[in-house]
Amino acid sequence: MELTEQMTVNSKEEAGAVNYETINWDSINWPMHERIVSRLQSRIVKAVKEGKWNRVKALQYLLTHSLSGKLLAVRRVTTNKGKNTPGVDQQLWRHQRRKELAVADLKQRGYKPLPLRRVLIPKSNGKMRPLGIPTMKDRAMQALYLMALDPIAETCADRNSYGFRKARSCADAMVQCHTILCRRGSAQWILEGDIEACFDRINHDWLMQNVPIGDKHILQSWLKAGYLYENAFYNTTEGTPQGGTISPTLANITLDGLERRLEPWIRPGTARSRRAKVHFVRYADDWVITGSSKELLEHEILPVVKAFFAERGLTLSPEKTVITHIREGFDFLGQNVRKYGDKLIIRPSKKSVHTVLQKIRTVIKGNKATSAYNLIWQLNPIITGWVNYHRHACSKKTFAQIDSAIFTGLWQWARRRHHNKSRKWIAEKYFDSIGDRHWCFFGEARKVRGGPMHRNWLKDAAATPIVRHIKIRGDANPYDPDYAEYFAQRKAQRKLGRVAKPTDYYDDIESSVPCTS
Repeated sequence: MELTEQMTVNSKEEAGAVNYETINWDSINWPMHERIVSRLQSRIVKAVKEGKWNRVKALQYLLTHSLSGKLLAVRRVTTNKGKNTPGVDQQLWRHQRRKELAVADLKQRGYKPLPLRRVLIPKSNGKMRPLGIPTMKDRAMQALYLMALDPIAETCADRNSYGFRKARSCADAMVQCHTILCRRGSAQWILEGDIEACFDRINHDWLMQNVPIGDKHILQSWLKAGYLYENAFYNTTEGTPQGGTISPTLANITLDGLERRLEPWIRPGTARSRRAKVHFVRYADDWVITGSSKELLEHEILPVVKAFFAERGLTLSPEKTVITHIREGFDFLGQNVRKYGDKLIIRPSKKSVHTVLQKIRTVIKGNKATSAYNLIWQLNPIITGWVNYHRHACSKKTFAQIDSAIFTGLWQWARRRHHNKSRKWIAEKYFDSIGDRHWCFFGEARKVRGGPMHRNWLKDAAATPIVRHIKIRGDANPYDPDYAEYFAQRKAQRKLGRVAKPTDYYDDIESSVPCTS
């Protein structure tokens, strides 16, 4: 009964009941549709907090059948980084008319997803990571239902979970690590773990029973869609494939609850928690748990963790699940956390430094004949993205080492190009000073044929200032109106450079346009 009532209230305004043939992509009032979806998401959060799950389902139905939701879903999949990657049907939505037809085609009745297109990408350990690429329509449908599911996932999430969540980042997770380990009386032992093939092993029955999505048959159709690899079809009996729009949120819902399972050891104000010193930090499927002793973590905490994941069809990776003393240090999210005496230092890990230098050297060696201008255009995004990620840690010394290694590679590149020229000639051609900085690598080119020369400078890693990140509040929910003022303040602080941009991707990059002449 409540579902029927909710469907009739404000249906024309919030469900967007209009004729789809009248859609004109260029004249869409995007702020209005964003407000409509945001209002529905806020109502979902309120209903979840009140425990009114019938109202939650009704509001989800409104959102997933609304014009506003469908418009935003199509816009998302046609503007993100995967917009030029087709699925098994090889279709892309590039033109305005195709996007308009796609909005009208997002119907639940008769919907059946196509199989995923399986591709393999290399991992840092030499193994291959499988990705499943849905079709554009399936991506848009997942984006539509994600808008209705994500507010619930945020409301029910663990306080110290930071991966694949809106307004949270790796920097928040690292600040939490510093907070729980920096004091003299902090925990000395760390259980660091990793889930073996997390996305590929999640139990489908558990997802069907526990994911709070209104249309269970659509969720089941995504899970059982199968995939195509080398022209052969394979069924999917477990897991949610990496590459789907909704997959990260499904994985988060699966992994949420571990912090609450550890509540007997974490609950503040009790003698047990003061003795145990147990704290939990998770980013996606990587997590750490602190404890006062190795025996506590090995005999009390680890069995609870294994049982929690076993319920969901998951197992821990034996080689990546270890118990470490804080004075030995551990790597987490590309950074090394270690105590020297009573002082905790977080800095870029050796593996992260090695990886970025290998990438830079590959670019330099692979562009022996290109101009310095275009070589800098390729290097700057790599350097900028890496230093922006690590600028919240104790990274100043590491940044200087990165600059020194890059200088060596570029000097060899220049000597190879001009083997018959003197060192002084090479230095004058490729290096100059900027203020107090000397030996700055540059390249010159004309952006327009016959136009003036433009100089492109290589990014100086050591010039990046170290900014202390302000961690997000554990209970902050970007869909909850009660936190609107809090997130507005964080946005203002971010503009002043006091808070990191809430993303883990290297998209905050300023680089010159490549030279074409």
